[in-house]
Amino acid sequence: MRMLAEFFPEFAEKLDEIDALYQEKRFIDEKTYQFICFALSIKGRSKPCVLKHFKGALEAGATVQELTYILALTMREAAGADDCWTHDVIDDWKEILAGNVSCGCQK
Repeated sequence: MRMLAEFFPEFAEKLDEIDALYQEKRFIDEKTYQFICFALSIKGRSKPCVLKHFKGALEAGATVQELTYILALTMREAAGADDCWTHDVIDDWKEILAGNVSCGCQK
């Protein structure tokens, strides 16, 4: 965001407007919102956002135990998705071993 704020402030301002709209139109409670943002921050590997939403969830009444559950749930769901996706990609593993599948990469 720092580069956006410096070199494309109009865009950064629009993001702020979107944040305000989410706040205004929110249909879920603050704790649930923070849980969702916490999980998405973990998946997005954003340290500042993980810290922000961990703290925000605590301020909204969450416990560390609940946040640990969200962390575990996020990790488990990610592992399941990774497992399914990877198996779909290498489903033709025998063809890969036989040299009949190209990765499309340049050597």
